[in-house]
Amino acid sequence: MKPLNFLLVILSLAAFSSCQTKQKPELFAKGEFKTWAQTPPMGWNSWDCYGPTVEEHEVKANADYMADKLKDYGWEYIVVDIRWFVENDKAGGYNQTDPRYVIDEYGRYQPAVNRFPSAADGKGFKALADYIHSKGLKFGIHIMRGIPTVAVEQKLPIKGTDGITADQIYTTELQCKWLRDNYTIVADRPGAQEYYNSLFDLYAEWEVDFIKIDDLSRPYHQAEIELIRKAIDQCGRPIVLSTSPGETPIEAADHVLEHANMWRMVDDVWDTWNHITHLMNISQKWYPYIAPGTWPDCDMIPLGRISIRGERGEDRLSRLTPDEQYTLMTLFTIFKSPLMFGGDLPSNDEFTLSLLTNEEVLRMHRESTEVRQLFQEDGKVAITSKNPNTGEVYLALFNISDSEEPVNVSVDLAELGLNAECTVMDLWSNEDLGTASDTFSQPLAAHASGLFKLSR
Repeated sequence: MKPLNFLLVILSLAAFSSCQTKQKPELFAKGEFKTWAQTPPMGWNSWDCYGPTVEEHEVKANADYMADKLKDYGWEYIVVDIRWFVENDKAGGYNQTDPRYVIDEYGRYQPAVNRFPSAADGKGFKALADYIHSKGLKFGIHIMRGIPTVAVEQKLPIKGTDGITADQIYTTELQCKWLRDNYTIVADRPGAQEYYNSLFDLYAEWEVDFIKIDDLSRPYHQAEIELIRKAIDQCGRPIVLSTSPGETPIEAADHVLEHANMWRMVDDVWDTWNHITHLMNISQKWYPYIAPGTWPDCDMIPLGRISIRGERGEDRLSRLTPDEQYTLMTLFTIFKSPLMFGGDLPSNDEFTLSLLTNEEVLRMHRESTEVRQLFQEDGKVAITSKNPNTGEVYLALFNISDSEEPVNVSVDLAELGLNAECTVMDLWSNEDLGTASDTFSQPLAAHASGLFKLSR
């Protein structure tokens, strides 16, 4: 080889080496993340109330309420939803005309200080997390998948690499259609894993306990989900992962339960009846995947006072009737969905609070197993589960039709494994309903439900 050619090869190899990544080992074993959410996560999320505009004082007010009135019932997560890094977002949608992003030198979003004053001087969310932790609660945030467009435009360096910049790991393909903040990350490019690692290293420094990552489910972004799983497992902090939003394809079920603690089954659920019936229909295929550490997610609970500065409609109390609110909570709890309340907690009335603090209902939600649907036909639905600790059987009955008169919804007790007379208790009212044998039947008005505990 001629000396000049040899020198060029050496220089090329040196340049290639300078752009190599610095791989970090995973600190958690494969699948260990499932131990971080053995029961379905329960908490509050800012989206239904405040859309992309929530401020620190509002987060703290909800945390204060949870610590005072809900923590003893198992509620523990306080989650700051979308676009906490934009200084000038708006209610009723998103400011995509002239958003003022806050971002660090490594292309990682930072909290907007005009909304989160404790983030000043580069503190990020650490001070807010400390406040929430001081209440005995856990702290969560929302992000979009991908890498910020501004990081790409500015060719910001990726922390943990030698010379790789944001513009080297992105593609415009499959960019989120409804929010254009980020580009897709090309998972197999050098620097892609390191970018996600740098995010979760930062969130671990902030002591984040929960993360909701958006635009992962439709289409299902398998490669980015794998990057995220590895990034969490190497950051050294157990961070519960929620994938969102949209109808996660059932074909991805085996994959998502090996990578996430919870995943959305549907788009956003709001306070209209058709959202509940749609959720009933979609949930039918997900019963086999309900398991400790991995939870199909019914979305947030749109009850109480919502849309103070939200995406849908004006400031209001939930438009669902009391019967419909019981139906929603009965479905969410017997299905063992994560429970993320969307209303403004300090605005709760006694009825709304009662839906969140029923000890028997929450014990079913926490302890039950073998959740299955018995039938969904002619506007009638029956779902059952068991308590392995007590032998009690739970039964939820629904009339999801628009019938003008009450409809009897009946179940053959043999289908529940109950072949002898049993006692029946109404879980919501804690009322003893006497005994039943052979069949159990309840008259239910349109959109109403019942939730029962049957004991031998």
